[in-house]
Amino acid sequence: IDQTRGWFYSLICIGVFLTGKSPYKNVLVNELLLDKYGHKMHKSKGNAVEPFTVINNYGADTVRWYLAYVSPIWTPLKFDEDGLKEVYSKYISTLKNTYSFFQMYANADHVDPREYDIPVEKRELMDKWLLSKLNKLIKEVTDSYEVYDLNPITRKVTDFLNDDLSNWYIRGNRRRFWESELTESKKAVYLTTYEVLLTLTKLIAPITPYISEEIYKCLTNKDSVHLADFPKCDPSLINMDIEKQMDLVRDICSLGRDARENVKIKVRQPISEVILPYKDKEIIGDLIEIIKEELNVKNVLFIEDMTKYMNYIAKPNFKEVGKVLGSKINLFKEELSKLSNEDIEKIKTDKLVMNLNGESIEVDSNMVEVSINVKEGFCSSNNGNTFVILNTELTQDLILEGYARELVRKIQSLRKEADLVITDRIKVWYNGSDMIDLTMTKFENFIKNETLAVELIKKENVSEKYNINDIDCEIKIERN
Repeated sequence: IDQTRGWFYSLICIGVFLTGKSPYKNVLVNELLLDKYGHKMHKSKGNAVEPFTVINNYGADTVRWYLAYVSPIWTPLKFDEDGLKEVYSKYISTLKNTYSFFQMYANADHVDPREYDIPVEKRELMDKWLLSKLNKLIKEVTDSYEVYDLNPITRKVTDFLNDDLSNWYIRGNRRRFWESELTESKKAVYLTTYEVLLTLTKLIAPITPYISEEIYKCLTNKDSVHLADFPKCDPSLINMDIEKQMDLVRDICSLGRDARENVKIKVRQPISEVILPYKDKEIIGDLIEIIKEELNVKNVLFIEDMTKYMNYIAKPNFKEVGKVLGSKINLFKEELSKLSNEDIEKIKTDKLVMNLNGESIEVDSNMVEVSINVKEGFCSSNNGNTFVILNTELTQDLILEGYARELVRKIQSLRKEADLVITDRIKVWYNGSDMIDLTMTKFENFIKNETLAVELIKKENVSEKYNINDIDCEIKIERN
């Protein structure tokens, strides 16, 4: 309010009086900055925030991104230090870690993606998907900058950085980065990651100028991101078919992880199969390997009739039908319990005519709550559109592979603690039960390849004990 009266109104009066026109084209007015409880800040109240202390603790970029991220700037902003921590974790830290991952592997492989010229149409589907998402982001961010709306910019960039780039693309393509040979696929993953990081530095530069400048200079060896042209959306790279395909795969992987969590089976424990509706097969196409990798399953099975493994249970949605049916609600509940799986499937996509004491009513999905009861030896999860069923029966081979993957995780952790570089070869000494011995023997090559170990050596009294899937095991590593 004081800005409007004291500055903008005064300036327009002076400008019109002296020149006959406004001294500015647009005005963006910040609302008040309040404490986390919505009260005005006063030193006398003890709720004022000392700006330089906050900047020293979290960095100026974190504060700038937070102010735009927490709410539109024309609404009162409740300043909360916990929100700053969240922004640092989700935005600054994720961006740094993603760049560091790229830099570490590029330096280890002695590659410079700027030397590669691989057309997008010749890259893998994962690369095309990420570039499609990136170009949609460029368009949305540009549109928001044009109307001075910074809040959706910070939200969409943070979501892209976390959900699309870091947690899906980088994680899902780790093996392409790890390949020993510099294949076209490996060049493409480096080039795509480089292009995305470079574009992101330009998109975020107006709000977080320092981290964007630092990463941009490291990527390009040029003077400044603030002298670069702003990115332009390339509509030809936006492919909604690929996005639909990948979104379904991501939903399946998310539901599969939820199902695992419900039955307390770790993701590192391999399972035999995931069962999916046959209608999803054509959409998923050649992305089956991603599902296998993400859910750690040996086989993906598509079937027409999911009821071989589960039964639907239909109950009234009392919020929707309570007032409408009144005294007939119990009769409705009873009739729902008699429905077949086919009837319930019909309700989910269409309407079903039901007879209640001579009165015909049309039942749709809003009137019914559907749950699933899976058969013994299986678990499931769904989001209303996609169903995922996992076979939870664990053979000895699967259990042993689960131990092997846990051992790999522990050895990798010890490598990190020892501050080894990613190319260092190691020796591994171990001591444990018969199950550990069997695992080390059966999965020797897998453990060696994953941890860059040249030897796995059985020895008494190795070091302190670690817990590997509820079995005590001693492990020690040493640079070779």
